[in-house]
Amino acid sequence: MLIDDVKIKVRAGQGGDGAKAFNKTKMSLGPTGADGGRGGSIYLEGTADLGALIQFRYKKEIIAKNGERGKAQFNDGADGEDIILKVPVGTVMHDLATKENLEIISIGQKILMVRGGKGGRGNYKFRSATNTSPEEREEGQAGEERELRLELKLIADVGFIGLPNVGKSSLLNELTRANSKVANYPFTTLEPNLGAYYELILADIPGLIEGASEGKGLGIKFLRHIERTKTLFHFISTQSPDPLKDYEIIRQELGAYNKELLKKPEYIFLSKADLLSKEAVNEKISLLKNAKREILPISIHDEDAIKRVAKILREIIKQK
Repeated sequence: MLIDDVKIKVRAGQGGDGAKAFNKTKMSLGPTGADGGRGGSIYLEGTADLGALIQFRYKKEIIAKNGERGKAQFNDGADGEDIILKVPVGTVMHDLATKENLEIISIGQKILMVRGGKGGRGNYKFRSATNTSPEEREEGQAGEERELRLELKLIADVGFIGLPNVGKSSLLNELTRANSKVANYPFTTLEPNLGAYYELILADIPGLIEGASEGKGLGIKFLRHIERTKTLFHFISTQSPDPLKDYEIIRQELGAYNKELLKKPEYIFLSKADLLSKEAVNEKISLLKNAKREILPISIHDEDAIKRVAKILREIIKQK
């Protein structure tokens, strides 16, 4: 199960209190109270693991450790341990209070979520020529707290889109080492699948339906993943009685969600071409003439068709 939208609370550790202490050794009298340790901070770090947000499915509150109190004899308290939360590349961190948005765009990138509180000073830090035995010390400062929404938006070079059961997953498996589930029924793909074709990342976006931008079917949950893809591969099945209508349904849902999606480079593939005669395939292509784009009939069982798709991908690599 892919978790791609969660709300969490994070709280950094409180700084440790400074100590009030004095040296009891004869001829070495004076303050020895040490500083408290810094509270632990919490960070986000980018990872290639698409399912990393599942760690927040049940754990909604993350709290870092407090810093230790200062001790006598100049022994500072230990700092609280920092927490590093691994999240998929493409995760956007939304602060629900300030509306600030920060994004993880690369593996290993770190974002500070909340900073640990500063440790208080011990009384040794308050000594002076006029105050050789200070009683003053500081309490540790509270750590930061934030309520956040973590939203995963896939970052891919090519997004496979179309109605359910149009062969997107099959082609992804054919082109890459992905192992997407395939079957002859709608909504086989319930979460995005990724595959790598040389230096390109290909994303199989779960099938959309009419009304998806309003929450129908799988809803807008996966429309946002299309925002981050650079090029769209639009799949239409040869088994459709009205391929132009299928095409227009998807385009309408893309535009209703975000009109910028309609500006992305798009290739149209008439999938499952092996199920019809050449004449019947050409008839389907003629029905799509109003799309005003080149239509490429494909089948995972047609080696020449796969080579034509690979040629398009190589052109995208050159442009990249």
